[in-house]
Formats: sequence, C-alpha cells, structure tokens
Amino acid sequence: MVLPTGEIVIDDEIDIIDDEELPTKTYYLDFEKGQCLGTVDGLKAMEQSIYKILNTIRFEHLIYSDDYGFEPIFGQERIFVQMDLPRRIEEALLQDERIASIEDMSLDFKGDTVYVEFTAITNYGDVAVLREVSNVV
Repeated sequence: MVLPTGEIVIDDEIDIIDDEELPTKTYYLDFEKGQCLGTVDGLKAMEQSIYKILNTIRFEHLIYSDDYGFEPIFGQERIFVQMDLPRRIEEALLQDERIASIEDMSLDFKGDTVYVEFTAITNYGDVAVLREVSNVV
C-alpha cells in the first residue's frame, strides 16, 4: 500500500463537498420479493432507509452499530407505549444525520395494535410514515 509522504494542502482549487450534498444512492431492496433491484437515490432512498431503521431490531445484529435500529416495545401497557413509543422512534431515526426532525406524530390504538403515523423531515423532502406495532397490552 502506498501512503502519502508529504504534507496535504487544501487550496482554493479543491472543492470540499458538504455532507448535505453527498448522494444518498444505495441499493434498491424489494422487501416483498426479497430481491435487490438496482439502485435508488434521493427521497426514495430516504424512505427505504427509514423503513430499514424501523424494521431492524436494535442491538440484535453485529453488522450494525449500537445506534442503528429500533427497540421494540412488545407486551407493555398502553400508557407506557403511549409515552415511550414516540421517543423510541425519534431516537432511532434521528441517528441518521439526513433526518432533521420527526413531526405530527399520532398514535391510534386498536385492540393490541397501535398505528403510528408521522412525518420525517429529511434533507431530500418529507417522508410520511404509517407503522403498525403489535402486542400492546
């Protein structure tokens, strides 16, 4: 491996790209078919990223850091879910620096299922999310 030996100088001729300008290009995953179907970028990539974060159980997969994923909330009382679920969703999603905020979150309880609806404000546009969480006591 060859490593630079001299001093690295950044002058006016070198463009420094801001993190917000970096592309979001990633593999497009068809979760229903279990296939990778090319690539996706921008808002579609953010939708996929949010889906992946919320459907990956935190601390369960060694490939991900401890900051990645969602901590499930199974078998808890409704009042606990009502108070803690929004925090868990925000904590999971705001780890991604491309997501600025979570807004308009609402919870709708139907039996032992809660439907969570919110908007994720990202650098590439707003993503509307509707998620079902089951096994709430």
